[in-house]
Amino acid sequence: MKKYFSVLRSCPLFQNIADEDIPGMLGCLGAKLVCYDKKESILSEGDPAKNVGILLSGAAQIVRVDYFGNRSIVADISPSELFGEAFACAGVESLPVDVIATEDTAVLFIDCIRITQACSHACDFHRQMIFNLMKIMALKNLIYHQKIEITSRRSTRDKLMTYLLMQSAKNKSNSFDIPYNRQELADYLEVERSGLSAEIGKLQKEGVIVSNRNHFELLNI
Repeated sequence: MKKYFSVLRSCPLFQNIADEDIPGMLGCLGAKLVCYDKKESILSEGDPAKNVGILLSGAAQIVRVDYFGNRSIVADISPSELFGEAFACAGVESLPVDVIATEDTAVLFIDCIRITQACSHACDFHRQMIFNLMKIMALKNLIYHQKIEITSRRSTRDKLMTYLLMQSAKNKSNSFDIPYNRQELADYLEVERSGLSAEIGKLQKEGVIVSNRNHFELLNI
């Protein structure tokens, strides 16, 4: 676990908590380290929604599959980021999404109740962790609304350009990489891959964008 302390220090859940308190805190919280292979399910739809996950290494995606089998990428997860906290804190009985490892991955699981309810030792860090957790959930709510802004656009072209403009603003550059291949981008935008590829081709011919795999450049914007 010690090799992951640098990741935990950058995790927003541990913000303003002293480094020397982390080992004791993990013991008090009953934290559990689990490793997964690439493409392995970390959490599956229908699993109990009781744990907060912290990605320690690798990468993962939160994925939703609807009744008709259509796959949508809800979010990407990078080291030091949390997942599952909204469902656990809301008291949802079972998860409505899957969490899939996209690389060999290490995850730290903490029972949400162990965070939100003070233990018998009255550890000082609980109040700070609850505040941190509330802040994380508020920030993720903003990100969720950004996703709605993208997917609520009427056409594939509008969805794509809205997403690319947001990525440009995030990277503070008109030239940037996105974390998706073509199929994953289609899943994130909730569109057909063939239609997405066609729109990318049209935008390139029109001189609006330049695209090479997952690299994009916005022109004259």
